[in-house]
Parts: sequence; structure tokens; C-alpha cells
Amino acid sequence: MDIFIIILVILLAAAIIDLMVGVANDAVNFLNSAIGAQVAPRFVIMIIATIGIVVGVTFSSGLMEVARKGIFNPEMLTFPEVMFIFVATMLTDVLLLDFYNTLGLPTSTTVSLVFELLGSAFAISTIKVLQAGDGGIGEILTYINTASVFKILFGIVASVIVAFIVGALVQYFSRMLFTFEYGKRLKRYGSLWGGFALAALTYFMMVKGAKGASFLDADQAAWLKANAFYLTMLSFVVWTVIMQLLVWIFKINVFKPIVLAGTFALALAFAANDLVNFIGAPMGGLAAYINAHGSADPWSHAMNSLAEPVRANTWILLAAGSIMAVTLWINKKARTVTATSLNLGRQSEGFERFESIAPARSIVRVVLSVFKFFSIITPDSIKQKIEGRFDTTKYVPTSNEDGEAPSFDLLRAAVNLIVAALLISFGTSLKLPLSTTYVTFMVAMATALPDRAWGRDSAVYRVSGVLTVIGGWFFTAFLASTAAAIIATIIFFTQIYGLIGLAGLAGFLLLRTVRIHRKREKEFAEEERLHSGNSDMGIEDAMKYLQDDLSDTIRTTTNLVEQTYQGLIDEDRLALKETRNLAKSLHKKGKGMSAAILRTSQLEEGEEDMDQKTYTQAISSLQLLLRSLRNLTLQVYTHVDNNHKGLSDFQTEELAEIIRDMKQELTRVSESIARQDFSQLDQMTEDGDELRNRIRKADKQQLKRSKKDKYSSRTSLLYLEVLTECEEIVYHAGALCRLCNECFMPEKNSEA
Repeated sequence: MDIFIIILVILLAAAIIDLMVGVANDAVNFLNSAIGAQVAPRFVIMIIATIGIVVGVTFSSGLMEVARKGIFNPEMLTFPEVMFIFVATMLTDVLLLDFYNTLGLPTSTTVSLVFELLGSAFAISTIKVLQAGDGGIGEILTYINTASVFKILFGIVASVIVAFIVGALVQYFSRMLFTFEYGKRLKRYGSLWGGFALAALTYFMMVKGAKGASFLDADQAAWLKANAFYLTMLSFVVWTVIMQLLVWIFKINVFKPIVLAGTFALALAFAANDLVNFIGAPMGGLAAYINAHGSADPWSHAMNSLAEPVRANTWILLAAGSIMAVTLWINKKARTVTATSLNLGRQSEGFERFESIAPARSIVRVVLSVFKFFSIITPDSIKQKIEGRFDTTKYVPTSNEDGEAPSFDLLRAAVNLIVAALLISFGTSLKLPLSTTYVTFMVAMATALPDRAWGRDSAVYRVSGVLTVIGGWFFTAFLASTAAAIIATIIFFTQIYGLIGLAGLAGFLLLRTVRIHRKREKEFAEEERLHSGNSDMGIEDAMKYLQDDLSDTIRTTTNLVEQTYQGLIDEDRLALKETRNLAKSLHKKGKGMSAAILRTSQLEEGEEDMDQKTYTQAISSLQLLLRSLRNLTLQVYTHVDNNHKGLSDFQTEELAEIIRDMKQELTRVSESIARQDFSQLDQMTEDGDELRNRIRKADKQQLKRSKKDKYSSRTSLLYLEVLTECEEIVYHAGALCRLCNECFMPEKNSEA
């Protein structure tokens, strides 16, 4: 039994880790709306969500059977085979969810669990059938609970479609009722809207969801079911009265308590529905171990006991809920995943985390054509009325103490939470482990459409992000089943050695992703700062940021040029690939810096001694410099990657002198900008012009040498391209230095 004790230890450790990585990924489900609308300070939102989680775990008892018998038929498997399935599932789940958390992409913990159990069970069943030698694929499928699998998959797909449709419709009619300027309308209809929403939540969570509660016996659950209608009507009256009193007496925006109540409800629904994804397999392994412990031959002991209904221990559920609650407060990756959904659904423009992709561009073009068609056939009077109800200019967000504006208003936050919580709670009442991530994400994206959050300037990036997330969902299913099947096969044949090795590998990868996540977040934070900035920042602070960014950019350009030259000489493909990627990232960052320059120029508006044209020229020079750097690294990498002939000795020496002088010139520019010391500007300009003349002379000499056929045509073309890009980099770096002199030293320049 030694190997099974080790498996139990791994299952326990994996359960704890899985609770943490699972919450980090699923926190977006219930934090997204409240944080996005800034309904309350973050710590208040976290406290409410924490209480919801702790209460919600006690409602999840009925779903624990999914992990034991929902995917495979345990009575057809032996104790070791079941344990191998469970441990393979947990090892895969921990790594997969942590991988998605690191990338900041929300994925489905339900889909992960289902396909991991399916993949590992299929692998073990296949091995068993092949070893017996008396069956084919039909025999293998008898080990799988195909009816349950298809029911779960149908529920997941249906929930995604229903979530999008219901979310869009509810938001559309809610916005038609309240508009973006809902002060007066909120006093008229807010209490009724809130009473209905909270009554519905009360019905689904406290009545329907209570069927799976571990603290209620059968008689109590039956009483709740019999009196469901009366309890719902009573809750509607009570909530409506409470909402109206809040409006009359305390002058409170009723959407605020609705959003906070919805946060609690969705956290509760999440814990009730998703806890099985984190501890279902470990609890199944524990039950199997206890059942087989007294067996004379545990290696052949059948697992009929797992097919029997078992009520989960409330204390175990509460312990799991406590771990989830603590993780919610301390795990930084939870904020990363939340930021992704907020970025895709926010009302305002700004930094976009996703690049444009071809399918997104096609979708946007089709949608614009459809809207244009309906706009043509719709009478102007109707269009004007609708436009008045959806006038986004009336939405004026107020920044919090940290200068952060809300991503959307309280109405959209309330709809997000209420609709998602209702759908998830309904699925839980049916003991259907639908994907909470899919539901909440699709609701959030659906409600953004009626609000016209995706404008012409942001739609293609938002759609690209949504398609990336959805594509990740399909990848989750494939990767989860494949990885779990491989891990289960390795454990089956290598036993304890493979088990320990895989556990060690999992630990190493988890530690590795911490560093990767920290690096990614630093890059995203820098890009978001450049794009978004701070509307309250003064001209001096803005200038300081701009000065540091430009100096660092030119310094980085210097290093990349030198590394590119060295990689070309050494024909180091890997080093050149890394340099190319860094240059591409710097070019992307340059767009944010251009936005920062533009924002700084807006702060100067109205001052006569500053020429706005200077800022425009600075943006142009910066973009052209980074484009030349990107082209340089790409051309050199492509040349070496294709195994073309390298430079001649003469070309190498000539280019080495140019790169050396370029490094010196760019370093002087970077330091001059950093110190705001432009006393040597005239000399630097003269030296820069001289260097550019030398580069042009080398270019002409290379053309003459090429005519004598002494050099490979590809090598000659590369050399000419390198010289051209180097000349461009030197020119635009010098131009930036002169423009910075005009920006940073306006008083001196005006006196001159």
C-alpha cells in the first residue's frame, strides 16, 4: 500500500494547490463586475466575496459525485486503476490552470476536470482492454459514462449560448429603461428592478440550490421545495421594500447594494458549482483508499463503493472554502485574470492587451455592414429615440482615490452579476457542473454590446481578445485530455518512480511560472502606464516620465544594435531570434510612448511658448527609429535563419567601426536626454552627420564591389539593408535629441 499512501499525499497537496490556482482563475467570475464598476473599496468587495465562498462550499455536496462516477464507471475498475486516474487528473489540473493563470486567460475549471478525468480514464481503460486482449473500442467505451459526459458537455455548450443571448437581451432592455443617465429613473423603477433580481437570486440559491447543501436533511430540503413559490413572493416584497427605503431615507443608489449582493451570490454560486473541480478527485481517492484499506488484495479490489451516493463532510468543505478565501486575498494571478476580462469589456478606450487577428477583422467588417444595413432601413424617428436611450456621452465615469476610472457603470455590473448568478445557480440546482467561467465571461461580453463599449477604434482588439479566450477553451479540452492520458499511462507502467518524478516536475514548473508571471505583469504594467497615463498628472511629472522613457528606449536600441551585429558575426540564430523579439516588443512599446507624447502635448495646450508641431515630429521620429530597429533585427535574423553566407572579412571590419561609433553616438544621446543636458547638442549633431556620411560612403563602396561579383548577392543585399537601417537609427536618434531640447528647455530656446 506504500504507493497508495504516496498517491494520497500527492492528492492532498494537489487539492490545496488546485484550490489556489483554481480560485486565481475563477476569481474573475465574481470580482469582475464589482471591481470594474468600483462599487466599493476593493477590501469591501473582497470581504463580501469571501463570505460568499465560505457559505457556497456547503452547497456543493451533491456535485461531488461527478468526480467519482460522472465520467467513468468505477465498478468496472480496480482500486489501483481508480487511484491512477485521480492522481493523473490532479497533476494535470494543477499545471493546466496555473499555465492559464500565468497568461492571464480565464479558462473553465469544469472543462479541465471533465476532460482530464475523461483522458486519464480512457488511457487506463485502453491499457486494461489491450492487456486482456478480448475487446476493441466498443469495450473501452463501456468503462466511460458516456451519457453523463454528453450531458455535461451539452450543458456547457448550451450555457454559453444561453448566457450570451440572455445577457445581451437583459442589458438591452435594462439600458432602454434606465439609459446612461439613470438618476430620476432609478428612483422610479430601481426598487422594483432590484426586488425582482434579488428575489430571483433568493429562489435559485436558497431554495433550488439548497438541495445540495450538506447541512440540510431530506425533510428540510423537501419543505423548502414545497414552499418555494411563497418564499419567493415574500422575498420579492421584502427586497423591494428594502430597496425603496434605501432610496427614500438614505438616498442610496440601489444598484450599489444590488451589485454587492450579486457579488456575494455569484461567489456563492461559484463555490457551490466549482468546488468539485478542485477537491472532487482527491475526495474520491480518499473514499477509494478507505474502502480498499481492509481488503486482502487491494490491487484487484473493485470500486463498486464509488458508485454509491455519499454526502460530503461539511467540515472538509469549510476547510476547502477557507483555503479558497485566503487565496483570493493573496494570489496576484487572480488580479491578472480579472484584468483581462475588465480590459475586454470596459466602456472606455485605452491600452489593448491583444493584437488584431484576421478573423476578428473579418467579424468586425461583417457586423459593421449589418449595422449599416439596419441603419438604412430604420426610420429616422425610431433611430433618434433609440440613440437617445443609448447616448454614451452621458456616461461620465468618476475616478477613485488612486486615479482609476471604472471600467463600466453600475447598471452593467448589476446585470452581469444577476444574470450570471441565476444561470449558474440554475445549473447547480440541476446538479449540472456547467462552466462558471464560460457563463460569466459570455455574459460580460454580451452586456458590452448593447452599451456600445466596442467602438470602431477598439472593436477589432476586443474581438481578437474574445476569440483568443474562446480558442483557449477548446485548447483546454484537447490539452487536458491528452496530458492526463499521457500522465496516467506513465504512472501505470512506472508506478512509484514515475509518480515521484512527475510530482517533482510539477513542482518545478509551478515555481517557474511565478517568475514568468512576474515578468509579464511588469511588461503589461509599463505598457498600460504608457497608454493610459494619469489624467491628473501635471506637466512636470509627464515630462519626467517622457524623458526617462525616451532615454531608456535609445539605450535599449543601442544594446540591440550591438547584439544584432554580434549575432550576425557569430551566426547565432537563437541570440538573433531573441533580439528580434525584443525589438518587436520595443516597437510595440513605442506606440504607448507615442500616446504619452501626445498626452503631454495636450497638457501644454494654450501655452504660447511651446510649438505643438514639435511633439508631432517627436512621435514621428520615435516610430521611425523603432521601425528601423525592428527591420534591422528581422533582416539579420532571417538571413542567418536561412543559413545564408555570412559577411566577408572586409565587411565585418567596416561594419564593426560603424557599430562602434553608433554605440558611442546613441549613448551620448541617451545620457543627454536623461540629464536634460543639451550643451553639446551642436557637436553631437555634427558628429551624427559625419557618421551618417560614412555610412552612405560605405553603402556606395558596397555597390561598386557588388558589380565585380566578388560577393554573394544575398550577402550584399543584407549589408546594404543593415547600413540603411543604421543610418536611419542615427538620424532619428539625433532628431529626438534636438526635439527633446525644444521640449525640455523651452525657456532657454525662447530667449535665444
